[in-house]
Amino acid sequence: MRYFIELRYNGGAYCGWQRQPDMPSVQQTIEGAISTLLREPILLTGAGRTDTGVNASYYVAHFDTSSPVADPEQVVFKLNHMLPGDIAVSRIVPVAADAHARFSAREREYRYYIEPRKNPFTRAASWQYYVPLDVAAMNRAADVLMEYEDFTSFAKLNSDNKTNICHLKRADWSAGTVRFALRFVRTAFCGIWCGLSSARWSMWAGDVIPLNSSATSSPAAIFRGRVPEHPPRAFS
Repeated sequence: MRYFIELRYNGGAYCGWQRQPDMPSVQQTIEGAISTLLREPILLTGAGRTDTGVNASYYVAHFDTSSPVADPEQVVFKLNHMLPGDIAVSRIVPVAADAHARFSAREREYRYYIEPRKNPFTRAASWQYYVPLDVAAMNRAADVLMEYEDFTSFAKLNSDNKTNICHLKRADWSAGTVRFALRFVRTAFCGIWCGLSSARWSMWAGDVIPLNSSATSSPAAIFRGRVPEHPPRAFS
């Protein structure tokens, strides 16, 4: 039987989603707990990787079991008591045998949070950037990004991605928040946009992609958002 597990996590204590040798990961933490609970080895396949320190306000993984899970709601209840406080499971739901947490998804969303002033309550979940920002200028730069589909310049080398073509549906800033559909927002764009806004960068936004320029910002500020478009047929 195949199941989707929906969850959220604060990535501050982890090397990212994916299992790594000698480093704590979200995947490994959940696999250990759910394997104990279901009394069989469980391997999770996630919707995608997240980097060290990156959070997920909504994340999906799938796993297979040798027999049906008798009471998924009870498993969720017990799992949340076994997991540390920075990982929360929302639900476990049976899906079609060929449903895939990563490859069945039709779109993804990332949000980036910038705090324009020192704030101890948002410090762990935002990039605290104190230079005044011109949101209108940043949105003009974001509009340029919508003209591109090939983001090979910013893709990780030797990854298992079959393509670096991304069809963006939305990229904009509002009230200090940025929404994207790309995993490389933090390293490739957020620092650049803030630089454009504060006049520290003189280049036109369209020069960023072919020049492979980047300016790093805080990983804690990026949240992997909903993966809302798994096709209905995925759910059994």
